[in-house]
Amino acid sequence: MYKLAQKALFQMDAEVAHGLGIKALKTGLFPAQKDVYPNLKRSLFGFEFPNPVGLAAGFDKNAEVIQPMLDMGFGFVEVGTVTPKPQDGNPKPRIFRDIPNKAIINRMGFPNAGLDVFKSNIKKFRHTPHAQEAIIGVNIGMNKGQSEPVEDYKLLIRELSEFASYLTVNISSPNTPGLRDLQKKENLEPFLQALLKERDAQPYHRPVLLKLAPDLTQQEQEDIAGVVMNAGIDGLILSNTTFARPDYLDAHFSKEIGGLSGQPLKDKSTDIIRNFAQLTKGNIPIIGIGGVANAMDVKAKMDAGASLVQLYTGLVYEGPNVAQNICKGLSKAA
Repeated sequence: MYKLAQKALFQMDAEVAHGLGIKALKTGLFPAQKDVYPNLKRSLFGFEFPNPVGLAAGFDKNAEVIQPMLDMGFGFVEVGTVTPKPQDGNPKPRIFRDIPNKAIINRMGFPNAGLDVFKSNIKKFRHTPHAQEAIIGVNIGMNKGQSEPVEDYKLLIRELSEFASYLTVNISSPNTPGLRDLQKKENLEPFLQALLKERDAQPYHRPVLLKLAPDLTQQEQEDIAGVVMNAGIDGLILSNTTFARPDYLDAHFSKEIGGLSGQPLKDKSTDIIRNFAQLTKGNIPIIGIGGVANAMDVKAKMDAGASLVQLYTGLVYEGPNVAQNICKGLSKAA
């Protein structure tokens, strides 16, 4: 059924198609289809995840469709990226597909409705039946043009810790000027110290995870590993989208500016997972993301050192059964 709908959706602008998908999910007409796989449960960050397959940030930017995504069989959902103030993001068009290679380039730039709308939506969700048990990550970012990025992140920690299971500090999107500079050792140390101090001051003590880019050099990875171990960060999400453009991609597609995701990112993200697992001696949990579309992809990420995985582009190309199909494959192989 999805394959028929997919053909129509792929004829549309990618962002228009995504918007239609969000509207359809908000109708509540999609029946829950999640099966339970007891052998896939994972304990991490003080939570018991029903399965290790999560929805990555970027799909549900404003926390509008948390329950429908859980109903698709995802073991956890990460919403956002949210910024304090609403912002439109970069000019459109800003999402592009390479369908044969199951790839996407985006240069969104954190478009979202802002903290007030986001907080209202996630608060409403948390007051629905059984929502307190749901594991929901909140991905936080800075507004474009913010001269003091740390203040945006601190504000979001204060305002959203109550509703988040964990907080993801996004400093790796390639589409916000200056954002990836926060990954530099000299900037990262004081930045993380300030954020963890803010987290520790909250009545709700949430795990803080750091989402990193896949384009870091070996030296940068070594520097970051040292910083995060000293800071006491709770986990890493590896990785965000890449600036890399493999030769086999469609030529017109490759020329688009932005971050590449999907199947072409798979090996690059797995490599950085493996490297950080070694650099941190396995002492910092890793959520793996990048090119995840089936159970074999998940196994590769876990063999490299990931405890959990996330996907987004895989949902676009494989359809709403992707989490269930992955869990079935993992359960049989377990």
